[in-house]
Amino acid sequence: MKDDGLTEAVQEAGAVELLLIRHGESEGNVAATDARMAGAEVIAVPARDADVNLSGTGQEQAKALGAELARIAEEFRPDAVVSSPYARAFQTAEIAVEAAGWPVKVQLDERLRDRELGILDRLTRLGVEKRYPEEAERREWLGKMYYRPPGGESWADVALRLRSVLDELNNLGSGHRVMLVCHDALIMLFRYVLEGMTEKELLDLAASTSVLNASITRFVRPAGEGPWTLESFNVADHLTEHGVTVTEHAGDSSVHPQ
Repeated sequence: MKDDGLTEAVQEAGAVELLLIRHGESEGNVAATDARMAGAEVIAVPARDADVNLSGTGQEQAKALGAELARIAEEFRPDAVVSSPYARAFQTAEIAVEAAGWPVKVQLDERLRDRELGILDRLTRLGVEKRYPEEAERREWLGKMYYRPPGGESWADVALRLRSVLDELNNLGSGHRVMLVCHDALIMLFRYVLEGMTEKELLDLAASTSVLNASITRFVRPAGEGPWTLESFNVADHLTEHGVTVTEHAGDSSVHPQ
């Protein structure tokens, strides 16, 4: 590790700009929020996590995102658009790219998928406490960074995936701009990796900030090498501008080890 917390791979010459996009509101987001508000133990999602589609609002958010991307001058547009293979992310990328009028094919990368929850999949916080009390206690003790549910992933596991993605982006050659369409936890973890955050800094951010649906986060490094600079984070003004509802659908805010 470098003294500033960045890996060797991130320090190498390569991409000069990263646009990180959270997918638009999904049917799963709506179901999870409804379940929490109703005090339910199980989230009534319509499909497995990978196949959950955008809601109607999510589709409108993706179109508004595309209208914002269309404003980027041609010479500053991303050379590549890479998406999580999960339906809600891929749909967001496809709709946005089409609305922007960009002649680019959306690529898929399974390393950009959402965090896997294993046996806790589809359960609310209450559901975990009722059905797996020992896991609820272990999650509280370890915190979100290092808690790995049986069959699932910790945030540290996801960070390893993202370091691999960044390694490849750095081998593209200098001057490239890349847009990645993924999930809220991944955008937090991209910040963790690119900014060399500590666990506490990451979890403080996660506890206080929700990554908005269809929001834009931008990192730059004009020289194509060295540390990245966070230019903007969690921007969703384009949704308001186009009269589209801004939605949060935050995860569990209890992220620190207890």
